[in-house]
Amino acid sequence: MTDLYIGRLLELIGKASEVNAEAFDTVAGRLADTLQGEGLIHLYGSGHSVLPCQETFPRYGSYIGFNPLTDPRLMWHSVLGPGGVRELLWLERTEKYAEKYLDQQPLNEGDSLIVFGHSGRNASGIDAALYAKRRGLFVVAITSTNNLDKPATHSSGKRLADAADIVIDTCAPIEDAIVPIDGWSRPVSGSSTVLAMTLMHELVARTAQQLAKRGIELPVFASPTIEGVTLHDTDMIYGVYNEQLIKARQKHLAAYKATMKGSEA
Repeated sequence: MTDLYIGRLLELIGKASEVNAEAFDTVAGRLADTLQGEGLIHLYGSGHSVLPCQETFPRYGSYIGFNPLTDPRLMWHSVLGPGGVRELLWLERTEKYAEKYLDQQPLNEGDSLIVFGHSGRNASGIDAALYAKRRGLFVVAITSTNNLDKPATHSSGKRLADAADIVIDTCAPIEDAIVPIDGWSRPVSGSSTVLAMTLMHELVARTAQQLAKRGIELPVFASPTIEGVTLHDTDMIYGVYNEQLIKARQKHLAAYKATMKGSEA
């Protein structure tokens, strides 16, 4: 029996590789600029789009400089009830919520923000992109341009692709699922999250390559199952990463104070 999902997924990956060839290099160069300038690459998503953030960092094969912005209210911890899916689906469509969350995060001029979102129509991702651009960040949208035929629902009239500086196209179909089943009315097996993760790993690799050409090497997480690697090595990298975050928060402090003062009005 031939596979049902893997072949279709590989076709989409191949298409995305071709479609994004130029964008990959442009984005990797800008991300390398951020890291060379000791800035952070922030990662943002809601629902399933939180998963590419978690897959990027921290993990074996990744390196310091990434900052996953994983709001627990935009992730589900159970299917129904508190921390359930229905609540987060409502919240990610609520405009201005993301701004309240991002006010607390160390987003600084010169940093980059990568926003994941299949449809590109949820308020959460659009608000995050617009917020970051106002703060002087380089904004990347990893989304499916197949959804651009759908009208914007955000009050700005923008979709995620419109709000970002550049788009990495997952090429995922609108319905996301890619396997038709005889006798079933709808396809199964979603593709967008796997595609977003794959494209993000390509950016991780290309950014590292760009940095290497500049003579820069960053600490990389390696599995302690490898001979010569210990858990202490991992702890040392976390220590360096924490120093990065402390510096970013210190740099962000003045803007944070101004925002909180303005919120009193």
